[in-house]
Amino acid sequence: MVDVLVIGSGPAALAITAALGRCGVNVIALAPQPPETPWENTYGVWGEEVDSLGMSHLLAHRWSNTVSWFGPEPLSHERDYGLFDRHRLQQHWLEQGRATGVVWQCGQATRIEHGSHQSTVSLADGSQLRARLVLDASGHQPVFVRRPDRGPVAGQAAYGIVGRFSAPPVDPSQFVLMDFRADHLAPEERQQPPTFLYAMDLGDGVFFVEETSLALAPAVPFAVLKQRLQRRLSHRGVAVQEIHHEEFCLFPMNLPLPDLDQPVVGFGGAASMVHPASGYMVGALLRRAPVLAEAMAEALADAQCPTAELARRSWRALWPQELRRKHALYQFGLEKLMRFPEEQICHFFETFFHLPNRQWYGFLTNTLPLPELVGAMLKLYGSAPWDVRWGLMEPRGREADLLTRVLTL
Repeated sequence: MVDVLVIGSGPAALAITAALGRCGVNVIALAPQPPETPWENTYGVWGEEVDSLGMSHLLAHRWSNTVSWFGPEPLSHERDYGLFDRHRLQQHWLEQGRATGVVWQCGQATRIEHGSHQSTVSLADGSQLRARLVLDASGHQPVFVRRPDRGPVAGQAAYGIVGRFSAPPVDPSQFVLMDFRADHLAPEERQQPPTFLYAMDLGDGVFFVEETSLALAPAVPFAVLKQRLQRRLSHRGVAVQEIHHEEFCLFPMNLPLPDLDQPVVGFGGAASMVHPASGYMVGALLRRAPVLAEAMAEALADAQCPTAELARRSWRALWPQELRRKHALYQFGLEKLMRFPEEQICHFFETFFHLPNRQWYGFLTNTLPLPELVGAMLKLYGSAPWDVRWGLMEPRGREADLLTRVLTL
């Protein structure tokens, strides 16, 4: 029997296995495919986040010319943005884990049974694995982690292309966080839920362009996003010449927090760690994996600690009260933004990115303390145009319940 069985092989699973290994925890990791299987999606992060963690050497690209479009002129963000080298990040965590004794096994977990001091996981091949604690990092549709049903789940959907184009789709050496310009769409189409361009110059004549929906329930179909991207490029006189990679990205933005009293611990998407207002998660994995690993190692040091108590202490370390309240606040904001039409959402983001740089950055990265987060939201409301203020006040949907959770969590 091992201390911890980790399920999954994505960024969340690798981040936590490496962190547990560094804490001296005896770990076995289980996944349906080898952990070296290449990751398909791209992972972006703000430069300051990776610099503060000493991981900037794992970036494949970094941009200082970072902008967004919410009107006819670009808005400069004056902050660096980076894109991870997926293979190097994956290898970084795998090497750290293996250096500390993490063992990987291929298999499909099908069932779990909990005893007082151990959990037993049954695999599809009939074998079993036992651990004092099971950590599920298998993604947004986890194998064992339970979460309550609180209604429709909004998905952020994106269709992207890495390739070569007849003309640069963005300025050389530029990163575009959001381009909400919609002059390529007919007036009736602009009444539909807005989408934006996320794009970057990868160098050597290669660019990444991605049409993205902030969040919607149900999510915007990939076919719609692909068509909008093609029309956006065509309207600007840009034709696709070579496609090196297509990206189809869909993940939930407003999942409720899991049941924090269950005997299985989650991490990453399984633990609802996607930022409900921005969609970011990798920065949170980098910051919170060591915190969770240290709490688990401390609990495991007591050989008599029951499995249920190990899980309880782990969940409380991952989701302390302040983070739970911030999560509800972010969900409240997303609930509002999902209803904003094109003009209103452009007004919102124009106001948001004119907040002090530290405030909007801390909002997007979930690094502001709760009082400062509330202060930033009030400042945004006070400086926003009236259409945005009304949209934030208008009582619709689940906002009342979300605000109640902010006060009662």
